[in-house]
Amino acid sequence: MNTTFSLDKLPVGRCGIVQRLHTVGNIRRRLLDIGLIENTVVECIGKSPAGDPLAFLIRGAVIAIRREDCRTVDISIEEEKTLWD
Repeated sequence: MNTTFSLDKLPVGRCGIVQRLHTVGNIRRRLLDIGLIENTVVECIGKSPAGDPLAFLIRGAVIAIRREDCRTVDISIEEEKTLWD
């Protein structure tokens, strides 16, 4: 089962797959330019001590993105399965 939520909710150390961008204009162009396009794998590798910005590994590059911009990106992750599922 897949769970969909915004990029700012991705826990450190977990990977997600970009589903959709909910922004327009220059910010959308910048997010697309850094590789946040549909079906791209994104890994959260850290958060600043204050919680903003967040650091992600996107297509082999570490990118810092403001939490406000992360909220405009929908991602999905496959829920971990247990032995009993």
